[in-house]
Amino acid sequence: MSEFQEVSKQSGFHPKPAGLVLQYGTAGFRTNANQLDHIMFRMGLLATLRSKTTKATIGVMVTASHNPEEDNGVKLVDPMGEMVSPTWEVYATQLANAEQEDLLAALKDIIEKEAVNMSQEAKVFVGKDTRGSSARLSQAVLDGVSALGGHSKDYGLVTTPQLHYMVCCQNTQGKYGEATVEGYYTKLCQAFIKLSKNASNCTDDQKHLSVDGANGIGALKVREMESHLKKELHISLFNDGSEGKLNHQCGADFVKVQQKPPTGMEINPGERCCSFDGDADRIVYYYSDSEGKFHLLDGDKVATLISTFLKELLTSAGLDLKIAVVQTAYANGSSTNYLENTMKVIVRCTKTGVKHLHHAAQEFDIGVYFEANGHGTVLFSKAAEEKIQQLAENSSLIDEKKRAALLLQNTINVINQTVGDAISDMLLIEAILAIKGMTIHQWDAIYTDLPNRQLKVKVSDRRVIDTTDAERRAVSPAGLQEAIDTLVKKYRKARSFVRPSGTEDVVRVYAEAETQDSADDLAHEVSLAVYRLAGGVGGEPKPLH
Repeated sequence: MSEFQEVSKQSGFHPKPAGLVLQYGTAGFRTNANQLDHIMFRMGLLATLRSKTTKATIGVMVTASHNPEEDNGVKLVDPMGEMVSPTWEVYATQLANAEQEDLLAALKDIIEKEAVNMSQEAKVFVGKDTRGSSARLSQAVLDGVSALGGHSKDYGLVTTPQLHYMVCCQNTQGKYGEATVEGYYTKLCQAFIKLSKNASNCTDDQKHLSVDGANGIGALKVREMESHLKKELHISLFNDGSEGKLNHQCGADFVKVQQKPPTGMEINPGERCCSFDGDADRIVYYYSDSEGKFHLLDGDKVATLISTFLKELLTSAGLDLKIAVVQTAYANGSSTNYLENTMKVIVRCTKTGVKHLHHAAQEFDIGVYFEANGHGTVLFSKAAEEKIQQLAENSSLIDEKKRAALLLQNTINVINQTVGDAISDMLLIEAILAIKGMTIHQWDAIYTDLPNRQLKVKVSDRRVIDTTDAERRAVSPAGLQEAIDTLVKKYRKARSFVRPSGTEDVVRVYAEAETQDSADDLAHEVSLAVYRLAGGVGGEPKPLH
C-alpha cells in the first residue's frame, strides 16, 4: 500500500497537537489558525476519498467566514455544490481527532466502511479567503490530496459561494455554467443586465449602491466583477481590505448584531447600502432615514422581497408552481405573519443551520430560504426550470406571459442555487428593486419588524440544552421551557426561545415583543433562567437597562 507510506510521510509535516479535539459543525471546522495545519492536511485526504466514492469533483474551502482574522477554518463541498453529507461530517471529526499514530487506522476505517475503490481517479477543487493564514493552510489541503494520489485544482482567492459554484459546474459537465471565476461573472452579470432592461427609466441615483466588503474576499471579487456590469449598477466600495482588518467593526454580522452601520462608511439619508460577511456568503441591507435613524433589512426582508417578486411573476406567467419560504425560529414574527396572511405563501420552519433550510427548500417547486443573518438563496426544481424554459421559448405567447417567463428565466440565471451568495443575492435584489421601481424605504415598509434582542449565556456544557419543534421549544434541562412560557406571558406579542450554539459553549437566547424595552427585558429574564437552570458560568447576566 504505497499510497499509505506517502500519507505517513506527509502527515509528519502536518502533526496533530496531542489531545486537541475539534468538531465538524455547521460551518465545518473553525478555530484559531495555529491549530489547523493537521486538520487541513487531513481534509485533503478526506476530500480525496469522498471524490473516489462519488466519482466526482469535491471542493475544499479554507475560510472562517465572519470570525476574527486570527481564526481560520475549512468546509467540504459535495458534488452538486451542496454541503458535505452528514455521514462524512462524522468521518471528518473522526479523522481530525485521530492522534498522529492512529491516523492510518482511522483512514483505513473510512475506506472500509465506504468500500472506497482506491484505484478510482480523484479530483479536488481548493479555494481560500484573504486571511494571512489561508495560503499555508490551503497548501496543507493540497498536500493531503496529493498524498493519496488525487488531482487538485487550486482556485486561489475565491468567495465560498464561488467555489461551490465551480464544483457544481464541473460535475454538471458545464450545464450549470463554466467552472471559472470569469464564467461566474459572465453568467450572473448577463442575467442581471437582461433583468435591468425591464426597469423603466432608472436614474443614475437609483443605480447607486454602497457596499461594505468586510475587508474580505467579497470586496476583491466585487472589484473584479464591476466591468461586467456595464454601468447597470454603480457600486461604491467600502472596507475593501486596503487598510482595515477583516470583519473588524464591519461586515454583515457586525451590522446585524450591533444594529448600526459599519465603521468607515458614510451614509446619506435614503441611500441603499449592503454588507457582505468575510467569505461573501451572507448579505444584509440597510439605510438611514431623514432623521438619521438606522434601518436594517435582514434575511427575512430579503426573503419577503424575493418571494413576493417570484409569486407575482408566476401569476403573470400563468404557471401553477408551488412556492415556499423556509425560515428558522430566528425569523421575525412579523415576516412570518406577512408571508402567510398577506402574500398567502407557504412558510416552513426548520432547525437553524443552512443545511436544514436548503434541504426543506428542495421539497418545493421554488424554495426561497434565508436565515435572518442574511445567508440564503432560491432553489428551483428541475421540473420548475423546464416549465419556465418552455414558456420562455414559446413563440405564440401573449406579451405579459412572455415577459414574465423571460424574467423568471433570467432570475434563475442570476441566482447561485448551490449556496447563499452575497454577490448573487445583491444582483437579484438590485434587479427586483429596479424592476418594481421601489426605494429601500418602500421595501422596508412592506412590514414592520417586531423589536427583538439576542443574547448569549456562557455555560459549562452546551449539550445540557436539548430542543424540539425546529428549536422553538426546550426539552431539557427540566423546568426551562416552563420558565420561558411564564416569562413570555408577561409581554404583548412576545415569544422567546433558547438553543445551544453550534460552535462554542454558549446558549443563544432570542426574544421579541411589542416594544424594544419589553424585548430587552424578556431576553434578560430568559438569560437568567438559562444561567440558573443550565449551568451558567461567570457572573449572572446583567440587565440591559
